[in-house]
Amino acid sequence: MNQILVTKKLYITPELKRKKKVYKFNFIISVFLVGILISCYIYAEYDRNKSEEVSQEILAEMQEEQDSTLADSDVLLVVLNNDASYSENEDNTVVQETRIVNNDEEKYETVVNGYKCTTVATINIPKIAVNYPILKGETGSEQETEALLKSSPTEFWGNGANQVGNFCIVGHNYRNKRFFSKVPTLVNGDIIEISTTNETVQYSVYSKYVVEPTDVSCTSQKTDGKREITLITCTDDSKQRVIVKAREI
Repeated sequence: MNQILVTKKLYITPELKRKKKVYKFNFIISVFLVGILISCYIYAEYDRNKSEEVSQEILAEMQEEQDSTLADSDVLLVVLNNDASYSENEDNTVVQETRIVNNDEEKYETVVNGYKCTTVATINIPKIAVNYPILKGETGSEQETEALLKSSPTEFWGNGANQVGNFCIVGHNYRNKRFFSKVPTLVNGDIIEISTTNETVQYSVYSKYVVEPTDVSCTSQKTDGKREITLITCTDDSKQRVIVKAREI
């Protein structure tokens, strides 16, 4: 018995053509938007990596200048004295070695993202592998601070690093391991080190809380004559601010 194959002819209506075009258009737009999002993410990661490199370069240059300054500041004073507290060399001449250190605030001038700034100290938090220079701009304007924050934590308020009072430092939370991203994970008792030319001071975390962006009460200088620091960064959703306070050990 012969079988007759019959195919139905598919009639493409104007409505079907319209839907097909809309689908194709939406597909192209979706692919285009996904491509843009991926490109933006790659560029953002590249930019953050470059910012990390800038801060580490500043840190390295600062260390080199510190070493150079210390080498240049070594002065050997030869003093003739019969005081037994001095040591004598082979020819019985009394020699006293004195290192002269500049007690002025540490200042390493540089240009970051088009703004002149100085490196006033370094911050080291061993628990979360944070080790960055602390920058300070010339004017303290919002635009300047935002530009500097792209490359390193920045001085926000206070009398200066390791001075009596509350030294406030602000840093970005990129929700990864860079800058202050891990600061919200600190707990009471964690150690933060602030180093200047003259000294390294250890601070112990004693408080952590969240505030609204408009709340700047954490910058108060009422520390009862003690040295304190305050770290400021964003919450993961960037809607509020995480405040971490630490006191000199």
